[in-house]
Amino acid sequence: MNRDATLRSDVISSHAVVGAPCWVSLTARDQDAAEGFYQAVLGWRFRTVKLMDRFRVAYAEGVPVAGIAAVASMWQMAVAWTPYFAVASADEAVARGQERGGTTAVGPIAFPPGRAALLADRDGAVFGIWEGQLVTGWETWRRAAPAFVRLHTRDAFDAAMFYGEVLEWATAEPGCCEVHYDGDDVVLRSDGDVVARIHSGAVEAAPDPTIRPHWQVHFAVTDVEACVRAALAHGGTVQEGASSVEAVLRDPDGAQFTVTSEKRR
Repeated sequence: MNRDATLRSDVISSHAVVGAPCWVSLTARDQDAAEGFYQAVLGWRFRTVKLMDRFRVAYAEGVPVAGIAAVASMWQMAVAWTPYFAVASADEAVARGQERGGTTAVGPIAFPPGRAALLADRDGAVFGIWEGQLVTGWETWRRAAPAFVRLHTRDAFDAAMFYGEVLEWATAEPGCCEVHYDGDDVVLRSDGDVVARIHSGAVEAAPDPTIRPHWQVHFAVTDVEACVRAALAHGGTVQEGASSVEAVLRDPDGAQFTVTSEKRR
């Protein structure tokens, strides 16, 4: 997450939106193949930043919306989309996660203009944290990037307790997120917008990674069916149950994500 000369002037700090999703990043094996796929499916353009040789930033209509790092093979990491949440202190968030039974895979490490870490919750769902200057204005990113992120987990209420304590949801921190309940789901709101949901039903030891606890990134698109056609034409796959308003896709490497109609935002 490095600042580029083309970024907007409304960049703010993670302190202003504590606990909210603020970035998404893909770990991939083949960067060129990943870029070709997401350009075809989501219309993104890519630019190199000074963060590292294998890291590129995706732009939608001139706004940086996501990162792609070709490090899955090098770092022995799963190919996957990962949401990052804003925190006031990466060190303190990592410590809170470990105290509550989570694990730390990477970091915190410095990525000027901030610091990042990669963690897993008690059920193994992977997520990231970010302390520092955001890539672009949070509202600008929210409108151009994901519709929201959803955690599929074993027990939504237990997970909400873990994330609430680690990410300081529903606290006295300025800008912190609000937690609400919608049936069996836990709903996270930031400044009135739904930015995340936590849903029960995943099975901790399931052999299929789509059934194990995981975070799912939902990208808002104008035409879901066109995205499905583009994904199939460029080596991706589509899960059963795709509709004109939402479809779960996999890129050629196997990373799973959802495309959601902008009308559902």
